[in-house]
Amino acid sequence: MDVKAPATIPYMLYEQLRQMIIDGTLAPGQPLREQELERRFGTSRSPIREALRLLELSGLATHAQRRGFRVVLYSEREIRQLYLLRAELEAYAIKELADREDLRPLLTRLREALERLQGSDPDRAVLSYLSTVRGAFLAIVDFIDNQPLREAVHRLNERCEPLRYNLFRRGFYDVSASACYVGHVLDALAQRDFARAAALRRECAEWILPLVLRAYADEVDTRGAAESSA
Repeated sequence: MDVKAPATIPYMLYEQLRQMIIDGTLAPGQPLREQELERRFGTSRSPIREALRLLELSGLATHAQRRGFRVVLYSEREIRQLYLLRAELEAYAIKELADREDLRPLLTRLREALERLQGSDPDRAVLSYLSTVRGAFLAIVDFIDNQPLREAVHRLNERCEPLRYNLFRRGFYDVSASACYVGHVLDALAQRDFARAAALRRECAEWILPLVLRAYADEVDTRGAAESSA
């Protein structure tokens, strides 16, 4: 499910903590201690606790009795599940497009996304670039008007955000390849070759998954070594 709330203090705290998890300021598995967060943000415990619950709902934090909240720490198995399931659901959405006669609005959105990717500098605006790649495939999911599918894919995407950003930050990411896949999927859809477009979406996940796993293992190992030497 999407986490949506008005611009309350807990939600603003949630947004700040979410960004810190995505960009690696808060490390995988790091405790989210309420007292430390109170001091950091200069607020009381109640909105901090609510923000942490929102993080747990989005899948970016976990909670255990007597241990409190922590930044999510993924296992290799969980990362595989996230990426392959998301690709499978988006491939399903692509095949569902066969029932739509007029794909022009969707093709227009995908062409606009591809133009933004080709004209952007991901080194200067990494989050914007990654958001555009993600948004291209979400546009397909949104177009078929399947709310349960949309909610599932958006939730999976949210859980993948720290992994996606870490991949780029650690230099494992070939930015041109993502634009190529968006372009190839666009071409296949323009030809109404839905089977090929779905296969390309799965191929994209299979190509990037080993890189995601290596980058995340490096991140966890680096953080662990730094904490051991501190």
